[in-house]
Amino acid sequence: MFKTIRSDVRAVFDNDPSARNTFEVIFTYSGLHALWSHRIAHWFFKRKLLTIARIISQINRFLTGIEIHPGAKIGQRLFIDHGMGVVIGETCEIGDDVVLYQGVTLGGTGKEKGKRHPTIGNNVVVSSGAKILGSFKVGDHSRVGANAVVLREVPEHSTVVGIPGKIVKQNGVRVSKLDHGNVPDPVQDVCRKLQDEIDALRSDLEAVKKSGGKQKDGIKSF
Repeated sequence: MFKTIRSDVRAVFDNDPSARNTFEVIFTYSGLHALWSHRIAHWFFKRKLLTIARIISQINRFLTGIEIHPGAKIGQRLFIDHGMGVVIGETCEIGDDVVLYQGVTLGGTGKEKGKRHPTIGNNVVVSSGAKILGSFKVGDHSRVGANAVVLREVPEHSTVVGIPGKIVKQNGVRVSKLDHGNVPDPVQDVCRKLQDEIDALRSDLEAVKKSGGKQKDGIKSF
């Protein structure tokens, strides 16, 4: 147990440059408190003491703003940064060394039975406000951009952005885990290309006006 606690604290220092000392991390990081409370709730859940498990999870939600169903399976060294608004569903499975930012939802898409929440691989980063909905896997070492809505499986070493989520990088150049805002935006790329085309058309129109804009009998011809 103490080895797990030490690894959880170490994960905070590894992922948060503002962490200054162990005392501060243990007593002020809500993501850490939520994780430890979940481990207690999950212990009761596995022993079919479901009501006690749910009560603990609801107290955890009230105190931290992070809702983790006691049935969720969470690996080692999960880091929840800030954490307010994070929701993790009952059949969700999270691997080791995963980073979740505030407002992340790992949820389902309906009232289906059985496995209905996502499986998150190892070393995955899910950025602020992202929603991963459904019973599929997000592969190891993948990154989900801020506010993305992911509805289908993500291969390993991929970067996903947009609504719905689209893979914009796979097996490409590695991006720092903490640089979760520095991901490509396909919508912005399209808008930029359209603006370039509009600027080019304006330049052509100005050129036509300058070359053929002489007055003939009071009528301007082009």
